[in-house]
Amino acid sequence: MSRVTVRRPVLRVRQAVPAHRIDSLAAEEPLEIRVGGEPLTVTMRTPGDDFDLAAGFLVSEGTVAAPADIVAIRYCAGATRGGLNTYNVVDVTLAPGVAAPRARNFYTTSSCGVCGKASLEAVRTVARWDVRDDPVELSLETVAALPDRLRAAQRVFDRTGGLHAAGLFTAAGEPLCVREDVGRHNAVDKLLGWALRTGRLPLRSAVLMVSGRASFELVQKAVMGGVPVLAAVSAPSSLAVELAAERGLTLIGFLRGESMNVYTCDQRLNVTPGGGNGSSAARPAG
Repeated sequence: MSRVTVRRPVLRVRQAVPAHRIDSLAAEEPLEIRVGGEPLTVTMRTPGDDFDLAAGFLVSEGTVAAPADIVAIRYCAGATRGGLNTYNVVDVTLAPGVAAPRARNFYTTSSCGVCGKASLEAVRTVARWDVRDDPVELSLETVAALPDRLRAAQRVFDRTGGLHAAGLFTAAGEPLCVREDVGRHNAVDKLLGWALRTGRLPLRSAVLMVSGRASFELVQKAVMGGVPVLAAVSAPSSLAVELAAERGLTLIGFLRGESMNVYTCDQRLNVTPGGGNGSSAARPAG
């Protein structure tokens, strides 16, 4: 069994009948991210795709935007008495001329993506790409199918029931990459890191689908990755809607089958039955 899951004994009661069994839990461990050997932040995450997570975190911070911005990412020796590698510490070497971000004041929990920011204004990181002019158009059928397509790719969730998922899809609904993590912001950072390391940024005409709610930090991360559309199965926050409107991102919430709320930039969704096939021609709002 990999470190993604942990097996523990439990007492399971079904219809008043108790039984002892072994249950699989989603692993949660700290990951310290260092830049140039200096501690930057600690986040609670599900082990796996750690290099993508570190790279994606730096994309979200506005530090890097291209593969060449990062020289290397490596695991460091952990804090064990014997100096063994815990695989819970990664060090990122930035290219010459790429300024390191300021260290976070606190660790980041698996439920929060912006802990340690000095102020709300500091969270409004200046994006390198403007998604307002992205002309992607999505059909209603494509958007409605995204939750099921994301759920079908959640392999660890099937064993634990305890992970968030984030997926990148084309305008036609084809999956590009899916990541799982105990933290929804970590899952998105892993996607952004994958996109950075494979030279896919900015993610123009792509759709980011998340399994939980649409929070401010997820909208921020989508904008930082150049993603024009963010869809979530649950509700957005007021600040998430405000930021999406400000940055020109299409924000969809409560996406369950053909039912959804489009909170911002609804011109990208073609609601005509059978209309639209993921073309790049924008439809005027009306």
